[in-house]
Amino acid sequence: MRSVEEAPLLGLDGARPFSAPKPHWQGHRERLRTKLVERGAGALEDYELLETLLFAFIPRRDVKPISKALITRFGSLSGVLAARPADLTKVAGVGETVAAYLKATSEIGARASRETLQARTVISSWSALQTYVKQEMQHEGREQFRVLFLDRKNQLIADEVMGHGTVDHAPVYPREIARRALELQASSLILVHNHPSGDPTPSRADIDMTREIIDALDALDISVHDHLIAARSGVLSFRSQGLI
Repeated sequence: MRSVEEAPLLGLDGARPFSAPKPHWQGHRERLRTKLVERGAGALEDYELLETLLFAFIPRRDVKPISKALITRFGSLSGVLAARPADLTKVAGVGETVAAYLKATSEIGARASRETLQARTVISSWSALQTYVKQEMQHEGREQFRVLFLDRKNQLIADEVMGHGTVDHAPVYPREIARRALELQASSLILVHNHPSGDPTPSRADIDMTREIIDALDALDISVHDHLIAARSGVLSFRSQGLI
């Protein structure tokens, strides 16, 4: 004989009750997962792709409004992944745990891009370089100056931050860059910095500073292949603009 705990619950009239209908978002999740598996991630809109991440982090709630609110607040999918945890948690439905998982997802993408870049000849892999630079820097809230140090085969030795600054200026010291290039035995390098304003157009100061770095490295027989400026609207190359 079954115990009371094992017996099925009955309605007031002794009949088995109807099972409660599934929440509407459960069916949506199943349809979106099927779309992803059968048609590939490229078939999903940005907010849908973000939804699929949130499925795992928020298991019992409709996450479409949260996904759309995140993209609206931060402007794009990449903006969401680049946002600080403290800013992510200002969106309704996003707690510290979800913010941490989103940052982990962002870091996975960044490390994968870096591995791709390290495995290739950098100057002949413009698309990989552009993807890496955009992912790392386009949403930085302050100016940041980085240097990609390359070996004789133009493969990446190191990517290092050489200066942090304000929203419109990052101090750069050519002699420090030259010293570090010698320490790493680099044969060439690529300069990279960001414009938080969103416009990658170089300023007069950007152009003059680039020339100072080139002059400092010329005596050491270390070449500057390019200077890239990353912004929300894209990545600008000094070389393609005839500035180097």
